[in-house]
Amino acid sequence: MKEYDFILIGAGAAGLMMADGMGKDPAFRDKSILLLDKDDKTTNDRTWCYWEKGNGPFDHIVYKKWDEIYFAGKKHAEKHPIAPYSYKMVRGIDFYEHYLKRIASYPNVTFSQETVLKITDQQHKGVEVHTLENHYNARQVLSSQLKFKNFKTPSKYPILQQHFIGWFIQTKEAVFDASQATFMDFSVAQQGNTRFMYVLPFSETSALFEYTLFSETLLPKEEYEEAIKDYLNVHFKGVDFEIIEKEQGSIPMTCLDFSLQNTEKVYYIGTAGGWSKPSTGYTFSNTAKKSAALLQHLKENKPLDSFQKRNRFWMYDVLLLNILYSNNELGQSIFESLFAKRKPQLIFKFLDEETTWYEDVYIMMAPAPLPFIKSLFRHLYWIVIRQKQRW
Repeated sequence: MKEYDFILIGAGAAGLMMADGMGKDPAFRDKSILLLDKDDKTTNDRTWCYWEKGNGPFDHIVYKKWDEIYFAGKKHAEKHPIAPYSYKMVRGIDFYEHYLKRIASYPNVTFSQETVLKITDQQHKGVEVHTLENHYNARQVLSSQLKFKNFKTPSKYPILQQHFIGWFIQTKEAVFDASQATFMDFSVAQQGNTRFMYVLPFSETSALFEYTLFSETLLPKEEYEEAIKDYLNVHFKGVDFEIIEKEQGSIPMTCLDFSLQNTEKVYYIGTAGGWSKPSTGYTFSNTAKKSAALLQHLKENKPLDSFQKRNRFWMYDVLLLNILYSNNELGQSIFESLFAKRKPQLIFKFLDEETTWYEDVYIMMAPAPLPFIKSLFRHLYWIVIRQKQRW
């Protein structure tokens, strides 16, 4: 059995950021670190987007950035300059190549393409990790393997999904405005859900079109793709295009306590650890912040069960998700009222959880208050009922 101080499972954003952070930090120089993933990370299997003020640590691998966004609802449509923010996109393949190259230069970090079958916390004996190929033991395991089925249980915290299919398309003629990203276009038929089109133009002849929903269940693949075709036919009628690549995904949107799956020596990170913003599904920027904070936590030998703490923004997410779970069709009106009445810079600041109490109130006064009041009472009622059941 091979022994390691740390085993990181999953070479996505969280796993690679943690492996890189450990590899370059002198505090971990005497620690042996193994990074495992079932894929060799040589395909462009995803994209990450985030907003950021000025220059940032990932600019060297940013594929495209936009200084303007476009939002459209049923009654309001507007192009918004977002300075001092930029909206940035990183392709998965560029991220993998860059970080795997860096990790290969660290003598104490090893990447191995293996499929993890089982993780067993042996407590004082460490953690056993079984793969198809090997059997390992570690002092600590950090896993980004999302076991979504573990969370599909009745809860006061509903589980929605941000799910999507995207087409990367190429046209022969110049038809796109590459200076602005379509952040949300709710002009598409809602059909009782929260549905929007997300468009990222890379040039005048290439763009990503992504049909996205916030809802409880996924759609048949054909429904996403028909929606993209319909959108192209409405907004770019008669334009010849070729589909270069496709992507699809599903991100959990929930305020469930992800730490319940942790043990003393097995800790979940990334989306699997609840690092995605519950109310939006945005993950990349939050993962960068959480990874840096977790590294510092480990360096200070603090117990991992004290790492993640809830704040007032968690409660805001609870209220919105309760609304979307009970009345999924209200998402369009809520987001439209935000972008019609408040500047995107303040919305970004709020979603980054950097606003003051005063700014929070100002943001929350934009949508109609009744759904949020009902959501609060539903949540409180659920808590009271559960408490009585315990008695």
